[in-house]
Amino acid sequence: MSDPAPRPAPRPPGTFKLGSIAGSDVLVSSSWFLIAGLIAVVMAPRVEQVQPDLGAWKYVAGLAFAVILYGSVLLHEASHAVMARHYGFPVRSITLHFLGGMTAIEGESRTPRQEFWIAVVGPLTSIAVGGVGVGLWFVTPDGLLLMAVEGLAGANLLVGVLNLVPGLPLDGGRVLKSAVWRVTGNPHRGTIAAGWGGRITAVAVLLWPVTQEAVFGSPPDILDFVLSLVIAMFLWTGATSAMASARIRSRLPDLHARDLARRTLTVPDDLPLSEAVRRAQDAEAGSIVTITSNGRPVGVVNEAALLATPEDRRPWVAVSTVARTLGEGLSLPATITGEDLILAISRTPAAEYVLVEDDGTVYGVLSTADVDRAFRQ
Repeated sequence: MSDPAPRPAPRPPGTFKLGSIAGSDVLVSSSWFLIAGLIAVVMAPRVEQVQPDLGAWKYVAGLAFAVILYGSVLLHEASHAVMARHYGFPVRSITLHFLGGMTAIEGESRTPRQEFWIAVVGPLTSIAVGGVGVGLWFVTPDGLLLMAVEGLAGANLLVGVLNLVPGLPLDGGRVLKSAVWRVTGNPHRGTIAAGWGGRITAVAVLLWPVTQEAVFGSPPDILDFVLSLVIAMFLWTGATSAMASARIRSRLPDLHARDLARRTLTVPDDLPLSEAVRRAQDAEAGSIVTITSNGRPVGVVNEAALLATPEDRRPWVAVSTVARTLGEGLSLPATITGEDLILAISRTPAAEYVLVEDDGTVYGVLSTADVDRAFRQ
């Protein structure tokens, strides 16, 4: 299978490019520095316990641990990217942020199998890294290095297991989605089920500080309540967004470009504008497309430019002078439907698109407003 390269895209605000891995840009969010500083502060007492008399360098050691920890997060996300590209999906970027990482994969899985493997490979990678850390623990000498190995092993095992919790936006939610999808044959039902799993998980996380003392015997502090609130909000928002998207996507199969196309007149691009208008009126066409001598569409008449041209000048003006040139992405197959149609429109936003048949002839003009109206009905 070919390995399509992701299209260049502007970086999200508040991020900078660190490099690339698995063929995708690695971006770091400004929020990462906040969590890295927090990790450095939290780890400082442990660093001082293991290596006394470091002074302020204990914070540098804590920061180094944060970098190493997020390196394993990067491996987790890179495994998602590698698997997605294996199945032919472009991957725009991998972003490291406050709560971990995110891999921007274009398109949706076409089968439950693809959904399962793209999702599960991340937690499996984290568990594997944690397993390697456990193995290194037996051969690593005491000191800061052993502390780093212990922390890396524990964090990765924890991340790997927690990410398998069956609720979106966690990877385990996508695993649950793939299972429901396989049983019901409907990916949208899978997303709804996994979304509810995410909401239940969010409530459990929110209530965790209340049960923490009963389970571990240690009373929660203010940081426990703040972190549980932040994580619960992240889970609830992600799950709710995924459920809303599933409801929208369930309506996509009803969108057929051919059914929404406006009646269109094709004319030579050097035809006088007045004659083009007369022919369009006779044909009761809603749009005019200019074509070359071999029938290739090259432009769509702009209604505003047409109306701005005085009638006494129209016999002396070529129709091409009021036509918008068809750039890349503005010609679509007449057979395009559903999600492919929405993705095509989102990649190249425009007011109108020319629909062409397989043989290159013009079928009609598709208006974005008509698509939006049909989608909302």
